[in-house]
Amino acid sequence: MPMPVQQHRSGLPRLRRALAAGVVRLGFLGGSITDQKTRVRWPEAVLAWFNAAYPQTRLVVENAAIGATGSDLAAFRARRDILERDCDLVFVEYAVNDHGTPPSRRARAREGLLRQLLAEPRDVVLVHTFMPEHHADLLAGRAPASVCDFELLAEHYHLSSVYVGLHALREVEAGLLRWEEWLPDNLHPEARGSLSYAQAVIAHLVHELSPARASAAAAPSGSALPEPLDTRRWERVALLPYADITRSGPWSERRWGQLNWIDQVLHTTAPGATLRARFSGHTLVAATDFGAHSSELRWRVDGGQWKTTERERPAWCGDSGWFRVDVLAEDLTDGEHVVEIETARGVRPDCRGCTTDLVFLGAVR
Repeated sequence: MPMPVQQHRSGLPRLRRALAAGVVRLGFLGGSITDQKTRVRWPEAVLAWFNAAYPQTRLVVENAAIGATGSDLAAFRARRDILERDCDLVFVEYAVNDHGTPPSRRARAREGLLRQLLAEPRDVVLVHTFMPEHHADLLAGRAPASVCDFELLAEHYHLSSVYVGLHALREVEAGLLRWEEWLPDNLHPEARGSLSYAQAVIAHLVHELSPARASAAAAPSGSALPEPLDTRRWERVALLPYADITRSGPWSERRWGQLNWIDQVLHTTAPGATLRARFSGHTLVAATDFGAHSSELRWRVDGGQWKTTERERPAWCGDSGWFRVDVLAEDLTDGEHVVEIETARGVRPDCRGCTTDLVFLGAVR
């Protein structure tokens, strides 16, 4: 049986109620394929369809997708960028950006993110896009691992999904779309490819909003959520307040205007500047505004062995501007721990500075 583009596991009851009330809030989480910066990605055509199909509805859009970020960072951003904005329907797109993340880590981040979104009744639809690394699996008639892992969660939580990358690939195979029209840089759809992605999503929405699906049940939420698949999912996350981080060296707290999604950073340009903090949980991450001018981080937890990041700085990220998350520790015993962090000059040839712009330290409990 051919792999389906659409998986209809739950209805869109909250979206239906919002349409009836005349105000719809749509949320988007994902990477650069969903990011609104270029104004041509697939959400734009979906929003145009909403405006045409429901012209009397006030449409509020919360596109919180950020290029080069995955579900690990999203688990820490969901509250501020989606939940507190009371979105009725949230599209989640991370099958591409999670591709290189260790499977156990992406499973925990994704499940934690989904459980946060479903903590109260809310419609959630997974959207799977495409990267060339997925092509061989699709030619063999199977879902790539990153998509397959997401679909396991979708089955468990009764979430619908739309495989927009598969839809576009089938258009290419049918001669309806040229590859270079779809993916001019071999990854990011521009106007024509994004329209193909949007058409698959719109077809899903048309089906779900039809009278025949009026009684389709919502995905479980709140106390009705099924038992988690992983006890160490990234659901209970917390950001360590700057005031609780002890500093040594020339640090300053700065209001940040360089990236829209970052409010403040702890900033230093000095190698050897240190931070020390207590945290409670089994996982610790550090999020930075990262680029060619960024330092590396040297750290240890609970007085253990020192470790040092050695991060690639691709040309596309520039001197800064990549909202990056790095896992400093995971699989710790639950309870209180102490982390010590020191800035360090990188040894890679693509490291051209020693600036540290720490957005947050985040713990998973």
